[in-house]
Amino acid sequence: MTKCDHKLTPALSVLNDRVPSSVKGRVDAGQRQPAIEMKIALFTDAWRPQINGVVRTLQQTRTHLEALGHETVFVTPLDFATCPCPSYPSIRLALFPGKGVEGILRAAKPDTVHIAAEGPIGHAARSVCCRLGIPFTSSFHTLFPEYIRARVPFPVSWSYSYLRRYHGRAAWTFVATPSLAERMRNRGFTNLAIWPRGVDTNLFKPGPKSFLPEPRPLSMYMGRVAVEKNIEAFLDLDLPGTKYVVGDGPDLHSLGKRYPDVRFVGQKLGKELAAHVAAADVFVFPSLTDTFGLVLLEAMACNRSPDAQRVPGSSRCGGRCCGRAPVSTHGPALGSVGQCAACLPPPTVPACRRCAPPARCCSPPSRRSCSR
Repeated sequence: MTKCDHKLTPALSVLNDRVPSSVKGRVDAGQRQPAIEMKIALFTDAWRPQINGVVRTLQQTRTHLEALGHETVFVTPLDFATCPCPSYPSIRLALFPGKGVEGILRAAKPDTVHIAAEGPIGHAARSVCCRLGIPFTSSFHTLFPEYIRARVPFPVSWSYSYLRRYHGRAAWTFVATPSLAERMRNRGFTNLAIWPRGVDTNLFKPGPKSFLPEPRPLSMYMGRVAVEKNIEAFLDLDLPGTKYVVGDGPDLHSLGKRYPDVRFVGQKLGKELAAHVAAADVFVFPSLTDTFGLVLLEAMACNRSPDAQRVPGSSRCGGRCCGRAPVSTHGPALGSVGQCAACLPPPTVPACRRCAPPARCCSPPSRRSCSR
């Protein structure tokens, strides 16, 4: 099992309401707690060395669950033999993880199980949980039907039909925003709960524009360079100044050749990444298929004006986030983005199916509390 070595500020802990007030007080004071409140097993196909919003969210979740006194067991592709994902070789997929997943689950004996992705590890964990009668929660991070359709002519409705069955056995399925929850309900998904996102404002904060010396205004895209991100909609715009693309992906080389006037700087990390975002004048997020767009929050934290498509993934709030960053409205796109950590509402995590409100019992469902 892998061990997270990142120290980031909280996104949100979905188990925060289960932690005693005495523990919460010590956590707020920055003290790590040795007491174990719950043992949580999380199975994910998205993990290092991938760099994306899902991985950052899971890393933050692990860090702060442990700070709250919980024990975590993360099962990732690093625990198995892997092969490259078709059309995306930088993503490694676990090969035949079923036996290993069951062995880890039996040995760990977790109080609660969360399945964070729909890849080989997620499928194996779901299969084992269903066979052994272990309740679990899941999360919906990626619009895989749209991603697949962008690459091959496979009907979106067929993919969603499969995902409904996949998530249908979960006690709850977590999504990032109310707009995404509404979209999924319209697709027939049930038992949805809101798991909001946050941003590390110690890292992403206003900085000098002089970090990038190119002609202004400077318009920037940050994220994976792949077909599903709709980057060409940004690259084809007739804009003054300079266009920047920060990130890596399967289309980096081909787009670099097609758009020689655009600055493709590749993958950036940590303070260097934050400095690039802070130096931009406008942050552009052309994706039509993201479930959230964590980079939008990071841009706002750097006091950059985000310009995003009017789609469920980027329509968390329609104005300002604590007054820090204005939202630009260039043409049909509207930068309706999320909120910084200070402005996030408390997580919407309902009680489990067998424990009626207002009792707070299983959030997410725990084998200590009930059988389902």
